[in-house]
This record gives sequence, C-alpha cells and structure tokens, in this order.
Amino acid sequence: MTNISETNQRQALELLQTLRKDLTRKQLADWLGVSTDTIQRWETGKIPCKKGYLPALQDLVRGTTTENGDDFRTIDLFAGIGGIRRGFASAGGHCVFASEWNKYSMMTYRTNYGFSEQVTGDITLVDENDIPDCDVVLAGFPCQPFSLAGVSKKRSLGRDTGFKDKTQGTLFFDVARIIAAKRPAAFLLENVKNLTTHDKGKTFKVIIDTLQNELGYEVHWKVIDAQNFVPQHRERIYIVGFRSATDFTWDDLRYPERKPVLADILHKTDGSEPILEWDGDRYFDYKNNQVQDKYTLSPRLWQYLQDYKKKHEAAGHGFGYGLVTPDMVSRTLSARYHKDGSEILVWQGDSKRPRKLTPRECARLMGYPDTLRIPVSDTQAWRQFGNSVCVPVISEIARIMRPHILKVMAEGDNAKASRSTQKRIQETRKAAVAAAEE
Repeated sequence: MTNISETNQRQALELLQTLRKDLTRKQLADWLGVSTDTIQRWETGKIPCKKGYLPALQDLVRGTTTENGDDFRTIDLFAGIGGIRRGFASAGGHCVFASEWNKYSMMTYRTNYGFSEQVTGDITLVDENDIPDCDVVLAGFPCQPFSLAGVSKKRSLGRDTGFKDKTQGTLFFDVARIIAAKRPAAFLLENVKNLTTHDKGKTFKVIIDTLQNELGYEVHWKVIDAQNFVPQHRERIYIVGFRSATDFTWDDLRYPERKPVLADILHKTDGSEPILEWDGDRYFDYKNNQVQDKYTLSPRLWQYLQDYKKKHEAAGHGFGYGLVTPDMVSRTLSARYHKDGSEILVWQGDSKRPRKLTPRECARLMGYPDTLRIPVSDTQAWRQFGNSVCVPVISEIARIMRPHILKVMAEGDNAKASRSTQKRIQETRKAAVAAAEE
C-alpha cells in the first residue's frame, strides 16, 4: 500500500517535471526561495521534497487565477500580463496558447496563470502549424510604432516608425498569418488610437484590407475611452472580426452607470485598506495607515518637475506633470511611468510633496482585481501596467462578442486559408514595408 509520503513525493516529482520544461533550475529555485542544489536533489531523489513546498509547486503549475469557462478556446498573442485573456475568460473563454517575449511580463503572466499550458516567446519564430487550434485570436500587437509618444520618441532617435519599424511595425502580419492558418471564429485586436491616422491613414488601410479582403473576415472597429470603466483617460482602438456574417454592433456596449474616480483605486488611509497577504507591506504601511514613504517624490525630483512645467508654460507648451486628487480622472498611464511618475502625481496636501501611484494602485487603475499577484520589481510593474489593456473594457467587448462567437462556431466551416492566401499576406507585408520606406 502506498503511504502518504510516497504519494507526496510522486506528486512533487510530476510537478517538478512539468515546471522544468519551461524553467531552469535557477529560475525555479528563485521562485521557490531555495538553492539550485536543492532543486537538483529533489529531481534526482537524493532528498525528499518537503510537503510544505507542494502548495507552492501546485500554484506555479496551475497559477493563482482560475479560468472556469470552456465555451471557446483562445490564444493570447503579445500577451503582456494577460489583460485581454482575463477579459475573455469572464465571457467563457479558455486560453490554450500564449506568446510574450518580455521575461518580466512572462513572470507576472506565469505567476497568475501557471505553467500548465503552452507558452512561447518570440512569435516571429513560431510556426503557425505548431499553435493549437482555437476559436478566438486575441492580440494586443505592439503599439509603439504607431503611438503618438512612440513615433515622437523614435523620430527623435532617428529610428523608423510604423511598418518601417522592422522589429515591431510588421508584427501585425504575424497575427494575420496565424489567423489565416487557424481560421478562428473571431478575433480581437487592440492598439493605440493613433493607428487610424498613422502615415495619413495608409497603415490602417493596409490592416483592414488584410483582415477583410485577404482573410475574408467581417470587421468592426471602434475607439473606446476607458474612463467610462476606470478613472483614467485612455483611448484605444479595438478591431473585432468574425469568420462569417453576424449582426454584431457596437451599440450593444453597456457603460457603467457611475463614472469612476481615483478615490476608487487609491489606497485607503482610513483603516479600510484591504490586507493582501501576497503584497504584505510592500506598498502600504498598515501600522500608520499610509502609503509607503518611498513613493513620495524626492525634493530634487519635485523641484525639477515644477521647473520643467514652468519652462514649457512660458514657451506656450502644455508639457508638465499632472497633479491629481481623489475626485479626478487621471491622464493615460504609460510605460514610462517608472521614470518620474509625472503624468499621474497624487496630491498629498500643500505641506507635502506629491507621490507616485503604487504598482497596486496602477493594477486597480487598469481594472485588475486585488487577487492579481505582482512578482516583479516596482519598475517592471509600472512598465507592465502602462503597457496593459484596461480589463473591464475587454470584458465588456468580450460580453457582446460572445453570442456571435458561439454562432459562428456552430456554423463550422473553419477551413484553413489556402497557400495562396498565406503567400499574399507575406507579399502584403513586404509591400507595406516598401511603401513606408518610399
């Protein structure tokens, strides 16, 4: 008869084998807080894995976020920290494949979603035939080549933008080749509002033409401001597509009756701030009911930002920091927030310097629940939330897409695109790059 200890050891070894497919011994040791020698001894059976580590191993494999839906299968491209996936999970979706190249984003993603599914890095190196079949393709493809801030930054550095940006600008075509190969019932693509006007509208025309005419999907798009769902002005374009005709309409979107304000996401200093065991006192000082002092700007940085604002105001420019109070809606949280926090500085009274949002507040500002684990440094967390989607917006889009997804799935006919279509997509990619370089 197998005893409990043997059962635990067998279970531990199975979990270790699953995790070691994606993690080195050092990575796994760092996640568990043990030495690499300990991991090796567990694997070789030289020492038993203590029972106390089983829950941690299980959490790593399964993640801390449960997807109960199984109405349709999704794949999560340019996944970031899983915001789009999370929104579609609320509508019955279950992810079967993910792709994200940034190792820090993947750490957050894996912590919350686990290691039990197929995940890869650089999507340009992935053969579309190796990707599992799916019903919905989700992709927040990189926005820097098309965003106002991204274009300005790259031009100042003498770098290419849009489709001329070989590293990011043409990644849309990787989404297109995967849609062509998998022929999902539907897709959702997300990007910055400026996508519609980039290069005098030529970039957007190529994208829509590829989706409609090359791939044969019914396409709908809309720019939505997230401030209807979270206290942040954040305009993004959402492109929805269906494999066959539907009666989908953006008019079905439902907005919350109450418009949120920053007080909804800021740490509570009245003693009601929830205690999150996975955060500990990293962001909030529960003993003194205040945000940790490290988030308050230094005297030097605060003086610099004030002088910078005065300089540009004198020149007639609108550049400068954005000071907010609890009754306000913030500017757009960006990936550069970690540098100085200037776009969203929280007022702490006339006698005290303002502070940055904590990563937990940033998570709330993007619509993530407090159950989201943040395993990375503050700098990486600020970058991740600045690059993320607003989850409640995605959830609402997924809600109105759901009946149409199921309808198209029921109709079947998901024949793969012909080789000629695949070839045309590659030709369109080359033509788009060539036109951008003219």
